[in-house]
Amino acid sequence: MTFEAITYALEDRIATVTLNRPEARNGYTNQMADELAAAFALADADDEVRVVVIAANGKDFCVGMDMSGGDAPDFTAPDWIEPATRATRPLSRLDKPVIAAIQGSAVGVGSTLVLPADFRIAASNARFGFVFPRRGLFPEGGSTWFLPRIVGLGRAQDWMLTGRLIPVDEALAAGLVTQVVAPEMLLERAYGLARDLIANTAAVSEAVIRRTLLHMLGEPSPEASFQLDSKLIAHAFGTADTIEGIMSFLQKRAPEFTGLVSKDLPDFVPWR
Repeated sequence: MTFEAITYALEDRIATVTLNRPEARNGYTNQMADELAAAFALADADDEVRVVVIAANGKDFCVGMDMSGGDAPDFTAPDWIEPATRATRPLSRLDKPVIAAIQGSAVGVGSTLVLPADFRIAASNARFGFVFPRRGLFPEGGSTWFLPRIVGLGRAQDWMLTGRLIPVDEALAAGLVTQVVAPEMLLERAYGLARDLIANTAAVSEAVIRRTLLHMLGEPSPEASFQLDSKLIAHAFGTADTIEGIMSFLQKRAPEFTGLVSKDLPDFVPWR
């Protein structure tokens, strides 16, 4: 697929997906939604990719849907899916850790897009906003599921019902972002985290942990986790990755994990 609204680059096992409409402050379009979905699928299917970084060209991450009217959707299509969900659904199902690097305005879909990421690193000039009621709109991209689980119901109610802009220090205090850095350090910090994950963690472990954390949010008690944990631990001690993890620890050296997500995920994990 040829990308126009985004760019896709793979280097050092890091797939970087970059919103690339800086002239429109990365206003979100149907084309961008479809290209993001394709890029996430590409990264997920490639064992060479260990970490996905979502970034944006220009001074803003994304100022929300492009309201210029030049990209009108066909609401009558029987299989129509709203544009934010086209990206956040596959993003939530990735078997790779996801790091979002956010600068400037991240408003509307600019905020909802990054909710399924595992790490949200923000520049000190970032600001967020779930501005939907101020536009007569409704939340999108599964954000009414993700946001309360990240920041708590009370904070989600405050942010979504007022639609007000959220300064970066408030976002950090609430847990929406994991760290705040100077704008010029944003990508360096994101790639530093990505390199740390690649060097020190096993791809299969990361996939199982990432997907299990989301899956277990729907369980009414820890019993499902107890049962899955017993199966996973029994499975682990027959794998090369677990043996390597233990041996590298005992020998005080860096691990060399060889497991592949495409081949070595346990068959019994509940989302398969």
